[in-house]
Amino acid sequence: MSALTLKVAVNLAGQALAAGRAIASAPLTIAVLDGGGHLITLQRDDGASLLRPQIAIGKAWGAIALGKGSRLLALDAQQRPAFIAALNSLGQGSVVPAPGGVLIRDQEGLVLGAIGISGDTSDIDEQCAITAIEALGLWADAGVSA
Repeated sequence: MSALTLKVAVNLAGQALAAGRAIASAPLTIAVLDGGGHLITLQRDDGASLLRPQIAIGKAWGAIALGKGSRLLALDAQQRPAFIAALNSLGQGSVVPAPGGVLIRDQEGLVLGAIGISGDTSDIDEQCAITAIEALGLWADAGVSA
């Protein structure tokens, strides 16, 4: 696979919602971005709160922008807060440095895009993203093990 199609993106979002429901997560919002950081699909579970779309997009966008899962961005935020502040300034506040933004890689390791999830704890958001990506036979790159 060389590009993330709408069909694949919608399937990823559906898989992520199903993964959340399987573990009785809070209502999730899923954003799938292509390799250039452009939104392909956004799905918001019934009952998801107001800012969840922006948070989900910010997790995925940060992963694409820096080429690493948002779990590593969260670590950067703790260890290098000035860097994350500068990054967010450059990105016009678009980066959310919390787990739940996972790079989607093909079997050769090429980045196809990213999925960002918000709604439950960051660890559960990330778990649902990984489950969805792996369900489609792709490689989930969260940065480090959850």
